Amino acid sequence: MRAVLDTNVIISTLNFPGNERLVLDLARRKRFDLFLSPFILREVSGVLTRKFGWDGERVTQALSMLRATANVIEPQRSLAVIEGDHADNRILECALAASADYLVTGDRRHLLPLGEHRGTTIVNAPQFLTRLERDA
Repeated sequence: MRAVLDTNVIISTLNFPGNERLVLDLARRKRFDLFLSPFILREVSGVLTRKFGWDGERVTQALSMLRATANVIEPQRSLAVIEGDHADNRILECALAASADYLVTGDRRHLLPLGEHRGTTIVNAPQFLTRLERDA
């Protein structure tokens, strides 16, 4: 199974206990193949610094762990699915480039309402955990 984690899921994983953290723990244990893009990693870095006050060393450690866990890919196709939302389109580009089965997000405004995009099912963390368990 191949999955992309949206930035908001990664931020939750790194700052709070819960389902999002369980998802990343399962990726680290190779229960599924995680795919991220350089854009997602840059966005994670910026949010951790700006919104959570992480220092450079802590951000570097988190990014190193993510790189060690994920396949980092550079999408070759640009999408404009979500009008006016550059970041969400970059997430969809990563899912498309990865041929991801799932995109795991907490974005109730733009991404979750899509439900699916070009063969990628868009779910939140609890839904992903249920499907991962079911497909095990």
